[in-house]
Amino acid sequence: MKQVLRGIAILLTLFYIPLLLYSLGLILFGTLRAVVCILIVMFGFIPVLFRYTYPLQRTVIFLNFVKWPRIEDLRTPEKCGLPSTRNFYITTDQGVTLGMWHILPASLMNDSMNANDSFYEELLSHGEPVIVYMHGNSGSRGSPHRVELYTLLRNMNYHVIAFDYRSYGDSSSDTLSEMGVVSDGKYVFEWIQERVKTSPLYVWGHSLGTGVSSHALSLLAQEGKKADGLILESPFNNLRDELKEHPFSKLYRQLPWFEYFFVDPVGENQLLFETDKHLGIIKSPVLILHAEDDMVVPFQLGKRLYGTAIQIRPKDAGPVEFVPFNRSYGYGHKYICRSPDLPQIILRFIMQGKLD
Repeated sequence: MKQVLRGIAILLTLFYIPLLLYSLGLILFGTLRAVVCILIVMFGFIPVLFRYTYPLQRTVIFLNFVKWPRIEDLRTPEKCGLPSTRNFYITTDQGVTLGMWHILPASLMNDSMNANDSFYEELLSHGEPVIVYMHGNSGSRGSPHRVELYTLLRNMNYHVIAFDYRSYGDSSSDTLSEMGVVSDGKYVFEWIQERVKTSPLYVWGHSLGTGVSSHALSLLAQEGKKADGLILESPFNNLRDELKEHPFSKLYRQLPWFEYFFVDPVGENQLLFETDKHLGIIKSPVLILHAEDDMVVPFQLGKRLYGTAIQIRPKDAGPVEFVPFNRSYGYGHKYICRSPDLPQIILRFIMQGKLD
């Protein structure tokens, strides 16, 4: 609750204080002085505040305090439309407790009556593909658009493991950082890899989760571990470019001090999410999905990532495929899962992995 209130307070500072100052200025000084006042706040105070306030940078990037639509109890995934789903918790080697869901594939749903934890874990090695889902910022593993994707994958007869990073959902509260959430993702992958045995194991990252998943898999690759494939939905190539291209930065990006105040600080605080570098280490096949009408992560960043990946990946790495979705479909940032073509795209990618 404290984090939620802190996040709300920061956003109020960013968006409502200038409005209040403008109104006060109108009352006290008249229109011209009020305009000068708000310009000073918007183009002076806010840039300085962002550059020198790490908690504000974290809040803007992770948005973990945003819990709308609110899921009251993640312990009951059936209330989210996911029967035959196990809710459970694991504690990482850093002492962070992560809330997780194991969504059974359609063919095994009837077997889950009165099932216990060990039963679910044993099913991971049953042979069906297992997909580890790493979500983007805000919300939780129970957000409706994520549940839509889980349901699609379940109906394709895949296991889905969805989890919340630290300070998201009902996972334990901890200071957020890139290495923090990446460590969470890495630990979850290793936990599952120990249990799948010979079942195919894939990682699916969405939005900020593309940066988390690619970084986690690059660290695992250096330890000789790999996924059978990596699916990146609505990815950016690195966070610096995402900040430059994000629609919310339009107000500031033409200013000569934009990079110094808004872009450079995230690098200085190790909030890089450099997927365009991590793909040079990962040898797993990669599938990139991006909608042309994505208003959160611009389409050109996904294409830029694809172009870089082709150039930097080692010769013995798996293929990289880029699948665009026409803007006329209206999938935007969250709803590629609604494409009638998506099941065939995923199936082709997974079958290609089996052939390789």
